[in-house]
Amino acid sequence: MTVDFPNKHFLINGEWVCSNTEIDLIDPSTGDVIAQVSEANNEHVNDAVGVAKDTLENTWKNITARERSTLLSTLGRLIEENYDVLASLEATDVGKPLRQAQADVKALARYMEFYAGAADKLHGDTIPYLKDYTVYTLREPHGVCAHIIPWNYPMQIIGRSVGAALATGNTCILKPAEEACLTALAFGALTKKAGFPDGVLNIVTGSGKTGASLSQHSDIDHISFTGSVSTGIKIQQSAAQNVIPVTLELGGKSPQIVFADADLDAALPFLVNAGVQNAGQTCSASSRILVQKEVYPKVVSMMAKQYEMLLVGSAMDDLDVGPLISKKQHEIVSNYIQQGKDLELVATGKYKEEINNGGFYCLPHLFVDVPADHSLAQNEIFGPVQIIMSFDDEDHAVEIANGTGFGLVASVWTQDGSKQMRMAKRLKSGQVFINNYGAGGGVELPFGGRGLSGHGREKGFEAMFGFTTIKTVAHYHG
Repeated sequence: MTVDFPNKHFLINGEWVCSNTEIDLIDPSTGDVIAQVSEANNEHVNDAVGVAKDTLENTWKNITARERSTLLSTLGRLIEENYDVLASLEATDVGKPLRQAQADVKALARYMEFYAGAADKLHGDTIPYLKDYTVYTLREPHGVCAHIIPWNYPMQIIGRSVGAALATGNTCILKPAEEACLTALAFGALTKKAGFPDGVLNIVTGSGKTGASLSQHSDIDHISFTGSVSTGIKIQQSAAQNVIPVTLELGGKSPQIVFADADLDAALPFLVNAGVQNAGQTCSASSRILVQKEVYPKVVSMMAKQYEMLLVGSAMDDLDVGPLISKKQHEIVSNYIQQGKDLELVATGKYKEEINNGGFYCLPHLFVDVPADHSLAQNEIFGPVQIIMSFDDEDHAVEIANGTGFGLVASVWTQDGSKQMRMAKRLKSGQVFINNYGAGGGVELPFGGRGLSGHGREKGFEAMFGFTTIKTVAHYHG
């Protein structure tokens, strides 16, 4: 199977549109230009929003939940049929190892499957009230939703945001990151093939200027944004000007907490993989490992040995770690590594023997004995850099774990059931995993954070609640 979409075009009202300004897409594995995309200007954004609004009123609102379910189910099957093409596009565009891109294709198809099944199962309630009244609630779509997504997991984030929005009857404008647009455009092509009405999903590509134009538009009814804290603040300010809701997922500094009674052999793959997956460019990456003092030396030794076996290479080499997304990101991560020059570096990964020098590669780095107030312990690095810190007891572990501005994901490793429950309640985090990390992706599991990690929830039914608004109907019938 192939996914057909023209080079240098974006999607408005079912038509492929181009502009006079083009942006190069760079292969992170080689530094070479692999494609070009058009930059949508204010006029294009205005057209996309207008089309989405008209389509909502004249077509999409008349499509039943069951019909939306059928469309999403068809889309899911098309994604599966184009598995190899999509995985190759994602791996090349983002620079992630091929098997990780393949997992993302499966996740995208699973999101479509989940929201297809859920589309006709979201409903309101009846409320006991006064005599002579019948009161009930309706869940209705917000209307036109803007989805501004990052470059690290385009397919997964399209699935969890656009999938939920379409299932609940919204129309969408998708703005992918300028660094990685290809699978977003392929997704648009597949919605056309699946039979979605023109204008239900529109895609505008471009730089931050395009995203700003979209987020500031007065006819947008809801914004979903995943990205940096600084950009998230701007997005929320734009939403405030138009008094519309916004879902923000802004990253994290997520800890895994290892107690002395933990099954260390079971924990080890999670401790390492959750930090270096996608070269550490993951909002929920586990960049802090907190270890009780009794087992601290052993965990350091185990993780160091695992790090020394990590291989770094191109996306299509399908090794443990691929390149960073861009030269800019490489500079950011390199600067953080330089800030750790006075820390103890116990291990790094290894480059493949023959590696393209034009790519944006960075060896995984493992630092130990890092002070809690150090920049490597406080800031989201977004690269393959992990730190190990020691703690005395539960209170100390909680103090360190909650000691950053972020609160996205946390993990607790212990065999003590009471300790598991206490820690789960005390950690300031949107998700807490006990004796695991990430739960295999968890399409069904509400995902989002606290503090600098943002607010609102994606995935599962919670995402559908977020993409709808409640209307209360109080019927007096005497």
